[in-house]
Amino acid sequence: MTHPYFAGSRHPRVLAHRGLVPAVGEDSSLWENTAGAFASAHAAGAEYIETDCQVTADGDVVLFHDDTLERLTGDPRAVSEVRTAELAQLFAPHGGLMTVGDALDAFPDTRFNIDIKTEAAAEPIGPLIAPHSHRVLVTSFSERNRRAALASVMRAGAGIRPATSGASSVILALRVLSWLRLSPARVLRDIDAVQIPERHLGIRLFTPALVRAAHACGTEVHVWTINDPDDMRRLIAAGADAIVTDRADLALQTI
Repeated sequence: MTHPYFAGSRHPRVLAHRGLVPAVGEDSSLWENTAGAFASAHAAGAEYIETDCQVTADGDVVLFHDDTLERLTGDPRAVSEVRTAELAQLFAPHGGLMTVGDALDAFPDTRFNIDIKTEAAAEPIGPLIAPHSHRVLVTSFSERNRRAALASVMRAGAGIRPATSGASSVILALRVLSWLRLSPARVLRDIDAVQIPERHLGIRLFTPALVRAAHACGTEVHVWTINDPDDMRRLIAAGADAIVTDRADLALQTI
């Protein structure tokens, strides 16, 4: 049965990677994973936003990709060492900091793909997602974090399990089983999507065999991070169900 997360939306799907910020080279102070970036994605027509979460020193689950502030601010401190108020001040001129709860409340019609970046986020994120589990997909590179977050959501009283995409171990098993022409049904049980780069460490992950095997189990295949229109068209033609992209505006025009 199709999860409500996918029901009624356009297919192929476009996931706005950390929202939508101006292209490289354009003059803008807007940062990724901010209220401003999400508003831009929404204005462009994106139904789905891909984002990431970390936990601050105050225990707040905020939307932030990296473990540290280094890339965005030059500050080497870990996000977990910074108070939420200080982080909000840093983000204020660049689109505005958002917690998971803020984003779900501010964009009630948007479907969110939330990557659990740290074990510390798995438990507190449950009550935040529970009222919105029909429009949230939970994912993580860590199978432990993914399962812990899903369990926390259900303990918080969610009426339905959030959608979920397989962790790295699930993707590896699917790639091997599809290559061996063996059914991955057991591996993909309760997995709604696999989200993969086209290639990783020189190994092609997005293959016709993988797509066929996933689709046979009712599992979608999403490919990241694709910003070239020709690549978007090629991957969709080859069976990709969704494109994760920094250029959601361009992708929506292309697909």
